[in-house]
Order: sequence, then structure tokens, then C-alpha cells
Amino acid sequence: MSDIPLDLGPQARIVARLAERVTDEQLAHGTPCPGYAVRNLLGHLLGLAVAFRDAGRKDLGATTDTSPDSVVPDIGPGGRGELSGALGQLADAWRDPAAWTGMTRAGGVDLPGEAAGAVAADELVIHGWDLARATGQEYTPDPAALRSVYDFLVATADDPDRGGVFGPVAPVPPDAPLLDRAVGLSGRDPGWKRSV
Repeated sequence: MSDIPLDLGPQARIVARLAERVTDEQLAHGTPCPGYAVRNLLGHLLGLAVAFRDAGRKDLGATTDTSPDSVVPDIGPGGRGELSGALGQLADAWRDPAAWTGMTRAGGVDLPGEAAGAVAADELVIHGWDLARATGQEYTPDPAALRSVYDFLVATADDPDRGGVFGPVAPVPPDAPLLDRAVGLSGRDPGWKRSV
């Protein structure tokens, strides 16, 4: 895989395993994503997996043109099984070096392939944390994906346009674990706990 910047497969598998362990009772639990219950977060993960799969394939259309803010997503019956397959397809699409070159589109935004791949990694790592926190699961992201996401978030921390994608940077001590620092850069409190 040395001919691509990052293999998204290990992180996609981690997220798929987290999703498979979600119980029906947990679907209504709150998450670190404001306004999203677990069922909405799973629906968002399914939508982004399909969108970034198609962005990696350069198969542009309805799946890559739709803004993620256009509707509150939900996971339908059988959706968790569908999510696992879509995450695997996303990883396969980004194993093609062509996915990382040229231009593509995701969420209705045109961007370079390498930037889209970085955003896909960010979505997988940060929403994996969201899902684990909301459902009380242990979470250890893929180290290569975590490092890539941290570097991506550091580079965008001072971007005035980041407000539409991320919340304000949450203060995190510089000696905190890398995951906590990445979570803080994404606008989340690494100490978030679900209220009972």
C-alpha cells in the first residue's frame, strides 16, 4: 500500500465492528454530535461511507452531491449490515492510487482527491470515537489513520472556513494522548460522557 497515502481499511473495519456491537436499546442514546442519537450517527456513517466510496471511484452524482446537513440521517432496518459492506467498499475504493489524484466531490464540495481521502479518514476516526463514547465501547483507532487525522486537523485549526465542518477547537493539554488532541481539534470535548 506504499503507493497511496493511507490505507483506510483498518479504520473502516474498526468502525464496522463498533457498529455491529450497537444494541437496539442504544439506538436512542445521545452522542457527542449535537442533535444526533446513535441511530442518526449510524445513518450518517452509512451515508458518508457511500459518498466517499463514490468520491474515491470518481463516480460523481447524487451520493456525492448531497450535503450531509441536508437531512438528519437515520439507520433503517438492516442498515447496520449495509454499513459494514459500504465501509469495506469505501476502503477498497481508496486503495486505488487514482482515488488520491485529480479532483473529486463529496458532500456537494469539489476538492482534490488527496484532501477527500483525508476528510474520509477524519470522518472514520472521529465518528468512530463518537460511536464508541455513545455506546460505552473501548476504542483504539488505527494508528496510521489517527496520525493522518491529527495532522489534517492541526493544518485546518486556524482556517476561518472550518466552522461549517467542525466546532470551535476544544482546549486539550499538549501532553494529552493523540486521540484526545485530535478529538479536541475536531471541536469535541474528549471527556464527553453520555448523560444517563
